[in-house]
Amino acid sequence: MDTKTTTPDYLFESSWEVCNKVGGIYTVLSTKAHTLQQMFNDKVIFIGPDVWGPANAPDFIEDDTLFADWKKHARTTDKLKMKVGRWNVPGTPPVILVDFKPFFSERDAFFYSMWENFRVDSMHAYGDYDESCIFAYAVGKVIESFYNFYNLSDKKVTALFNEWMLGMGALYVQKQLPAIATLFTTHATSIGRSIAGNNKALYAYMDGYNGDQMAKELNMEAKHSLEKQAAHHVDCFTTVSDITACECKQLLDKAPDIVTPNGFEPNFVPEGKEYTKKRAEARKTLINVAEKLLGCSISPDALLVSTSGRYEYRNKGIDVFIEAMNRVRNSGELQREVVAFLMVPAWVRDARADLKEVIEKNIQTTSPMQMPFITHWLNLMDQDKVLNYISHAGFTNQASEKLKIIFVPCYLDGRDGIFNKPYYDLLIGMDATVYPSYYEPWGYTPLESVAFGIPTVTTNLAGFGLWAEKSVSGKNISEGVAVIERTDFNYFDVADAITTSILSLVKKDEKEIGEIRKRCFKLAKQAEWSKFIVFYQKAFSDALAAAAKRNG
Repeated sequence: MDTKTTTPDYLFESSWEVCNKVGGIYTVLSTKAHTLQQMFNDKVIFIGPDVWGPANAPDFIEDDTLFADWKKHARTTDKLKMKVGRWNVPGTPPVILVDFKPFFSERDAFFYSMWENFRVDSMHAYGDYDESCIFAYAVGKVIESFYNFYNLSDKKVTALFNEWMLGMGALYVQKQLPAIATLFTTHATSIGRSIAGNNKALYAYMDGYNGDQMAKELNMEAKHSLEKQAAHHVDCFTTVSDITACECKQLLDKAPDIVTPNGFEPNFVPEGKEYTKKRAEARKTLINVAEKLLGCSISPDALLVSTSGRYEYRNKGIDVFIEAMNRVRNSGELQREVVAFLMVPAWVRDARADLKEVIEKNIQTTSPMQMPFITHWLNLMDQDKVLNYISHAGFTNQASEKLKIIFVPCYLDGRDGIFNKPYYDLLIGMDATVYPSYYEPWGYTPLESVAFGIPTVTTNLAGFGLWAEKSVSGKNISEGVAVIERTDFNYFDVADAITTSILSLVKKDEKEIGEIRKRCFKLAKQAEWSKFIVFYQKAFSDALAAAAKRNG
């Protein structure tokens, strides 16, 4: 890579997940923030949606002094409703949360302008399209107001927009403020995700797919049109992995200008005695909940295994995880207890009152609770795919079973009513994680796992898995990461490979596990933002060069 790059004076970065945790993009941005803040020193400005109304976002710190002169102007002259402050993550960068609802009255005119100028087809929009695009419009208005007020025309300014939801923001800025260098990052193409989610063979027939045709077939025309036009018109189009780059080239008819892999910020991982303490606390919490739910004691040295992420049953490999745990259970090779946790947010109704009570009062249960497979009640329990597969596979969670499986269907934000610990404070207690994804453009969950010293199983269809194979063979979980070959059609082979990895860990002693943990930490260090930020620096520089050329 050419190391000669031009550094912007200002960077705006926008996403639906700024101060609004929905999925992996939140982790990308919140961990990258520290490195960017070090580079830009308050001249990196994150922009997110104000979906909180009168209340503040949980990780937003309002700051009345930050951009105070502009804020007053923006509110009075430009009629922008917003909150200005800092994101409460390492680096505490400036953040603007904009209330986009007032802009709905301009929707039709705005959508027409997107069609007229960029051929973005919004005619077939439904679901979250309108809300996302109006937010993107509001982001464009915020950038426009800030740029004009501070007269940044003599500065090198870049604006990075994440995912199709912000596509119209990128196009608006490019039209209204052509001096700003625009970047658009897709973390997964909308069509690729839809093909995979509809049980179609994405990879075997990739060369034969036409993105526009599939968009019509899958009723995705509006999102696809927006994503495609944003990719073609911005100054620099990026994606997060080589596997998604191939997808973009085929389905969007545009290869990314550069791949910007997702890093991790080591500040999130405790060290030394604090690591040992947090790990012990996590295991205590996990085992205690399991014991209360199951009505039996769990060995303190039980192997704790988990999967997590978005509830995409096939795409994330949730189905094959359950199948693999069933094979481990029935292997006849378990000499040690295993507790498998599915930490996947579903349509939660509430925390189980019976479970909550025995935990709070520390009552020792002596028999399994009703439905001893789940920690929170769901809406439409009988239709849930995870619970149905657990039942179909014949899990009992009886004391006599060497492997128990527990579904944790809530966001682990520290306020779930049962565990009351954030996800990272539970992850650190695991002995292994499994992410057998079929569709995984990057794969933050396995990267988080190795960053916390937890060996993980991933696949060669995950961007992280492909990246890890550049450093490890991926054949043996003793290396810290096992990368399983996954195709469109080898479901049961994947389940067998996971089973092999888990059974090998079960047999390892404490010293061997300690060595594996060291290998995890070593691999994770190669994926820190301090190593990966160079790809973004190149993207910013290329975008500035393209904008300069575009403007003559």
